[in-house]
Amino acid sequence: MSRTAAETKQRRMRSYYDYSLLFLILFLVCFGLVMIYSTSSYNAQRLFDNPTHFLERQALFAGAGILIMLFVSKIDYRVYITKLPVIKLKPITILYFICIFLQIYVLIFGEVINGAKRWISLGPLGSFQPSELTKIAVILFTAYIVNLAPRRLDRFTGFLRVVLLISPLLGLIVVENFSTALVIGVIMVAICFVASKKKAYYIVSGILFAVLGSIFVFFVSYRSERIDVWLNVETHEKGYQILQGLYAIASGGIFGKGLGESIQKLGFIPESHNDMIFSVVCEELGLFGAFALILIFVLLIWRIFIIAINAPDLYGGLIATGVLAHIAIQVLLNIAVVTNTIPSTGIPMPFISYGGSSVMVILFEMGIVLSISNQIKG
Repeated sequence: MSRTAAETKQRRMRSYYDYSLLFLILFLVCFGLVMIYSTSSYNAQRLFDNPTHFLERQALFAGAGILIMLFVSKIDYRVYITKLPVIKLKPITILYFICIFLQIYVLIFGEVINGAKRWISLGPLGSFQPSELTKIAVILFTAYIVNLAPRRLDRFTGFLRVVLLISPLLGLIVVENFSTALVIGVIMVAICFVASKKKAYYIVSGILFAVLGSIFVFFVSYRSERIDVWLNVETHEKGYQILQGLYAIASGGIFGKGLGESIQKLGFIPESHNDMIFSVVCEELGLFGAFALILIFVLLIWRIFIIAINAPDLYGGLIATGVLAHIAIQVLLNIAVVTNTIPSTGIPMPFISYGGSSVMVILFEMGIVLSISNQIKG
């Protein structure tokens, strides 16, 4: 092979970029913006005299998130575990302690919204939810710990070591938001499960985590009340939102009432552009639209899975696994809550639900996954 041909082949091997994943991401972001406008225009007009109020804010964060994603996708993902030249610390270590500081800060000085203290006020820019950034930290840090000695995960003590190192973050999240702690716990266990040859520990750990979570729910009054709402959604006074969401799903039929034609979003479902947005998708686009959206998420998860199994090293594969688990568990939990399959939790639908912190963090994660794909030789 000539030198020119060899150089051309080498450039081709280094230029791999998962454009199909990028297309799916951009489609979901655009679809989310359309649905946010559809679900929020009535309340935005009523509250702010501007039907595009929520759309404008979400579009600003989504646009910034896309730019961040494209920038991050061009950075070698190994930089997060490379010591910085001056301070001799790894970026992932710095991020870990920043997240701990932010979680402590929000517990003391956080802004209370809808009775929950989970946000840091940023003035005219809105609010920032530190628990979203913590998801990135847990994915990168857990992948780093496991990558150092993956064979330790074959023993329970190895898994316990990972849990102990993540527990400061996880414990602070539990105090702030149990639903987010559940998502982070699943991410951590998923990364360990994939890295270990012995899977029994993690099946037992998953069952134990579920039991402990159930005990925690039943011993905390407002969480145990959610069980009552779930079991008696038609009669419980706080089952109104879920019940209206079920009405929206039922009234959508096969092909829906048409985009923008939802009735339940007109004040019947409080803040329908947030966690309950999937019910309006069902009402306006019907079961066809709902299944189409689920199919898009399945394709997205499939592309991330392909990147995970073809990653150039274990660290990259574990990061992709963590991102896959993050998206999968949030989609499952959100749909389960909207359909009243499980008790209510405050889990948004990735890319679709309104929330600047959520969309920017998920796009940052997608940038890291695209960075991993960019390192695949082929």
